[in-house]
Amino acid sequence: MAVTIRAQVNPEICRYPLGMTGGQIQDEDITASSQWSESTAARFGRLDFDTGDGDGAWCPDIMSEPDGFTEYLQVDLRSLHFITLVGTQGRHADGMGNEFAQRYRIKYSRDGSSWVGWHDRTGKQVIEGNRNTYDAVLKDLEPPIIARFVRFMPVTDPSMIVCMRVELYGCEWLDGLVSYNIPDGHQMIYRGLEIFFNDSVYDGATAQRLTKGLGQLTDGTWGLDDFLHSHVPGVWPGYDYVGWSNKTFPKGYVEMIFDFDHIRNFTSMKVHCSNMFSRGVRQFRQATCYFRSESEWESDPVSFRPAAEPPSQSARFVTMPLGDRTARSIKCRFHFSDQWMLFSEVAFQSGSAVYNTSLGPNKDGRSKKTLLGDDPTHKVDDSNTRILIGCLVAIIAILSAIIVTILWRQVWQKMLEKASRRWLDDELTARLAVQTQAFYFLNSSLSSEDGSTSTYERIYPPRADYQEPSRLIRKLPEFAECTEHIESGASCRAAISSDVAPHYAEADIISLQESSDNSSITAVSINLFAGSDSTLREFPREKLTFKEKLGEGQFGEVHLCEAVGMQDILDDDLSVEGGGESPFLVAVKMLREDANKNARNDFLKEIRIMSRLRDPNIVSLLAVCVDTDPLCMITEYMENGDLNQFLCSLRQKADREEGNDEVSYMKLLGMAVQIASGMKYLSSLNFVHRDLATRNCLVGKNDTIKIADFGMSRNLYRGDYFRIQGRAVLPIRWMSWESILLGKFTMASDVWAFGVTLWEILTLCEEQPYSQLSDEQVIENTGEFFRNQGKQVCLPKPQRCPERIYNDLMLSCWRRNANERPSFQEIHTQLTESMA
Repeated sequence: MAVTIRAQVNPEICRYPLGMTGGQIQDEDITASSQWSESTAARFGRLDFDTGDGDGAWCPDIMSEPDGFTEYLQVDLRSLHFITLVGTQGRHADGMGNEFAQRYRIKYSRDGSSWVGWHDRTGKQVIEGNRNTYDAVLKDLEPPIIARFVRFMPVTDPSMIVCMRVELYGCEWLDGLVSYNIPDGHQMIYRGLEIFFNDSVYDGATAQRLTKGLGQLTDGTWGLDDFLHSHVPGVWPGYDYVGWSNKTFPKGYVEMIFDFDHIRNFTSMKVHCSNMFSRGVRQFRQATCYFRSESEWESDPVSFRPAAEPPSQSARFVTMPLGDRTARSIKCRFHFSDQWMLFSEVAFQSGSAVYNTSLGPNKDGRSKKTLLGDDPTHKVDDSNTRILIGCLVAIIAILSAIIVTILWRQVWQKMLEKASRRWLDDELTARLAVQTQAFYFLNSSLSSEDGSTSTYERIYPPRADYQEPSRLIRKLPEFAECTEHIESGASCRAAISSDVAPHYAEADIISLQESSDNSSITAVSINLFAGSDSTLREFPREKLTFKEKLGEGQFGEVHLCEAVGMQDILDDDLSVEGGGESPFLVAVKMLREDANKNARNDFLKEIRIMSRLRDPNIVSLLAVCVDTDPLCMITEYMENGDLNQFLCSLRQKADREEGNDEVSYMKLLGMAVQIASGMKYLSSLNFVHRDLATRNCLVGKNDTIKIADFGMSRNLYRGDYFRIQGRAVLPIRWMSWESILLGKFTMASDVWAFGVTLWEILTLCEEQPYSQLSDEQVIENTGEFFRNQGKQVCLPKPQRCPERIYNDLMLSCWRRNANERPSFQEIHTQLTESMA
């Protein structure tokens, strides 16, 4: 009996990773309905697997829809597998990703044409997925599935961007059984209790007779001795069994048909039966099986009568020899020996294959070799086996030697690289320069050779391509002439600000967490924006009258325009400043015709995202002009400009007019509440702004504040951005330490920027954050935040700021540990309560 039971599929043992993580599943076997870009193609959707290229996950091209059947990541296992577990993760991208699937569905197929949607034993189809980008979430499939093809289909809010990495767990399905055809189960009334013996997890067609599917007879779980009880909690009596009463079978037998993936040589069949004869249930009296390889059933069946056993009401496996018959389909007739006949599991042994659960180790540590050839009727043709095994052993030995040699060389290469980096660390290690030495350091470092001692201390050795910001700053072309500027009395910063055209995420109002590397982005069809989203309208260019240029950047310009007839195309859910006035003023962001491909794709992505955003404190995208070049997006215009200049004007007015109450603390706090509300909305969608500041907040009538991203398109704020490590310029005075040092942008880094923005509001933008520090010192100060030795410099408490707001809110936004910073929900609640 023990040997027989081991021959069945055991879901508790059949839980091996099937090759997404380990790479056994090839790239060509991983496909998807679409991809956001080449760097987020299907082949990158491997759980806990980093190929060194790509953006760390599969991301579909368009937003996932709530039905969960629009986009999918498909895995081809090349053969049938018994799948018991699935795992998912969000996007990695060296910590810069922030997209993940909170929920998803699974579809599977055994032949690639007929697809079945998985559901649990209660009928629920949606699986709860991830809550962050880095943790892998494993979910048991109850019931398990038998499939070759599996699709993961994210289910999310329409405005949510998702990315996935997945793994499948199970083992190979060696039965080869692809479907069974049986009569639907019957209902028993026992002492007034209704007992249902239907196949409740069958995945084929169910109409009196079950066809073209698999279910409880192949789920790897056999019933208990008492069929009123079950392994599965909370289910109805009889759940584990499929059973029939002889009253509806005048011929005295139940006929079942089993179809397989290809022609096989069958050794035996094992059937798990209930034998509780005190309730009218017994194992079958006789079984007769017919075989079919092509179109017709063979005329000579195999018959079997179970041997007489001592009276026992225990459920049991009955093994029926099949005499090494060759077939692709088997039709078996099981004859009643009592009123009821109940089955819970059926399994077949064919050929010389090792059965599923023989993959795990024994207690003595050796691999199991439970061949179904242990059955005395099993035959193996081993005439050429020894020669074949010898050849395979020789090939494996040669490959092993080659692999060991390659790995050994890689280990030595890494050791040498680490040694060289350690020498570089020793050369660069020094104490953090005090503020009074900053100018002297900058002057001397610019005039010294590359190997001179730096006052910048290496925080830790990250990647091999990471270099000290202070060393890289000296190598940038715009710093090459800094020495002569300093000698002439000008500052190096002034030289940079006058020559460099900043470009930091210019086309991103909300970052999609993409790497700052030059990864190519697949061009998006313009028709997608013009036709797929009812909230996105094409506006005639001839109805736009340009009034003035508001600003410009490296690849685009922002103009104030008058739009004729704009009110007629606006949806009711759009809340727009001055919506009832005529003429209708709008801000038009236009991409230059000479913009490169990346800038164009970024611009289209911004349109896609902004079209989904609907919040009173987020600037609304009203319409687009994308039918021809240049591409334009039309957003609402806020008549009072950006918050930075608005606060400056309030401060100047208060200085001129003593007793002016337009800059009361409660008014400023109300502005902060609106920004917190807008950021709370963005964080609910898992969007990270990456450049939150007063310059990127616009002011409308009645002091309405709306978050935008026009700061980088204005020369006025060029001095707020600084170039680091040869990348795009960054607003380092608003950035968290992990964003500057690690390139990691998250909700928590936006919270850090909000703390700086709140500081700006309460100081009426009188000065830049950390105005007493040079840009180099700001970078070095982030190193002190990382080291966390109490030497870091925080922004001082504004004069108008109460101690409670500064200590409990502002300083909490700048905590070193990102997990300890408050959420925007908490920030909004705290500010709102402060106004009460």
